[in-house]
Amino acid sequence: MDILSDILHVAGLRRRLLDLHALMPGTALRFPCDRSFGLHAVTRGHAFVHAPNLDEPLELQAGDLVLMARGCVHQLSLDRTTPTHSTTMSIAPFAGACLADGAPHSMAGADDNPPIQAVAQIISAAYQFWHAPLHPFLRSLPPWFVVRGHSLPPLSALPLTIGLLDRELGDEGLGASSATLGLLDALFAFALREIAQRQNPGAPGLHHAIADHPIRQVLTLMHGNLGHNWTLEELGQQAGLSRSALAERFRSAMGDTPLNHLRSLRMQKAMQLLADTRQSLEQIAQAVGYQDAFGFSKVFKRTTGQSPRQFREQDAADRQSPYRAKEAS
Repeated sequence: MDILSDILHVAGLRRRLLDLHALMPGTALRFPCDRSFGLHAVTRGHAFVHAPNLDEPLELQAGDLVLMARGCVHQLSLDRTTPTHSTTMSIAPFAGACLADGAPHSMAGADDNPPIQAVAQIISAAYQFWHAPLHPFLRSLPPWFVVRGHSLPPLSALPLTIGLLDRELGDEGLGASSATLGLLDALFAFALREIAQRQNPGAPGLHHAIADHPIRQVLTLMHGNLGHNWTLEELGQQAGLSRSALAERFRSAMGDTPLNHLRSLRMQKAMQLLADTRQSLEQIAQAVGYQDAFGFSKVFKRTTGQSPRQFREQDAADRQSPYRAKEAS
C-alpha cells in the first residue's frame, strides 16, 4: 500500500490548479486559502511571499518551490514590501487568484535602453483539506517550507516535474488538461516526499517509520483494514515483534503509541465517511473498528469536539460555501 497516498485520500484531499501566472511590476497575486495547503513554483524571475505568519517575506528564485501547510491569506509580488491594494479577479478563490494593484515600476538597462518590465512566472495550486487533518504527518508539516532549486540535482523529480508543468501550461497541446492534473499530483507528492526527508532528521515522523520495515508493515496493516479489531499483540505478531518491542520501536519512529495512532487514523476515516457517504452511524462505527455507534460517538466527540451527527450537519451546511472545492478533479 502507498501510505502517503492513502493519508491524502482519507484526509479528503481536493486539488485545484490556480494556473500559470505572469507577475508584473506593481501587481500582486492574492490567495485566500485558509483551509488549504498552497503550492507555488517559480519558473521564471523571482517573487516574494507575504503572509501574516511570516516574520519577513520569503524570497523565491526561478526553480524554487514553496509549500504552505497552514492555510492563510497570502500574497505573491515582485517586491519585498507588502502590497496594500487589491481587487478581486474571482469570487471562487480555488478557481483563481486576486490581483493586488500598486504603483508600477520598471528597471532601466545598463546602456540607457528603454525601461524593461520585470516579470515572474509562477505555477500555483491549492490542496484543500476542508476538515482539519488528524494525521500526525500532515499536522507536523511546518507552516512554510521552501525547496531551493539549486539544492536539487538537475535530473531529480521536482525540477523535471516543474519543467513539464511549465511546458504543458504554456503549450496547451492535446491532452494538456489530463497531463497537467497528473503532473500537479506528482509535484505535490514529490514536494511532500522532499519535506519528509529534510524535516528535522532526528525527530520522529513518517520518514522514520517508512524506513523501518516492521513499523512500515504495521502502518500498512492499519491503513489497509481500519475495521479490524487490532490489538498490540496481533500487530506485533504480524511484524515479528513482541508487544513491548513494537511499542518502543513504534514510539521511537512515530512519536506515539500504536493504538493512539490507530485511533487517529480511524477518526480521520470516520470524518471522510460522514462527509462523503450517507452510511448510518452503526455502519461507520463498524467500518472504523468500533462495535457500536455509542462507543464510536464518544471517541469521535472527544477527538473532534463534535458529535458525528453535528459534524455531518455542519459539513452539509459548509458545502454551500463558494470557498469549498466541490470534488476531486
